[in-house]
Amino acid sequence: MPKEEGQFEQGRSGNPAGRPKGARNRATAALEKILDGDAEAILNKAVEMAKDGDPVAMRLCLDRLIPVRRDRPITFTLPPIDKPADLTRATHALMQGVAAGEITPSEAAELSKLVDAHVNAIKTADLAERLARIEEGGLL
Repeated sequence: MPKEEGQFEQGRSGNPAGRPKGARNRATAALEKILDGDAEAILNKAVEMAKDGDPVAMRLCLDRLIPVRRDRPITFTLPPIDKPADLTRATHALMQGVAAGEITPSEAAELSKLVDAHVNAIKTADLAERLARIEEGGLL
């Protein structure tokens, strides 16, 4: 398929640096401009409606006062992971934790990612150590 006029090369962005930190999109900037000066009155009205029992206003106020928690700390003991072979013990412990109701399946999935990252770190450190020993021995 021929390259169309004005298209960027594949894998190249028109703005490699991306959007500057803190930059607002046009819709947000326009909304802020509209609300400028009225924000306090609107907030007071929402609180008043919530106090009068409006369920939507109540939810809006509560969501701002007590935001939904994204995740929570969990207490779960994993066996030590000192070498890649220990991974199976760790995943077995995670499966047992889910089966026993100690952790949720999504918590186990997130912990599995941490375990995997830890095992990869062990593998990388082991490889670097082995390479250093080979270089010291003059085999390279």
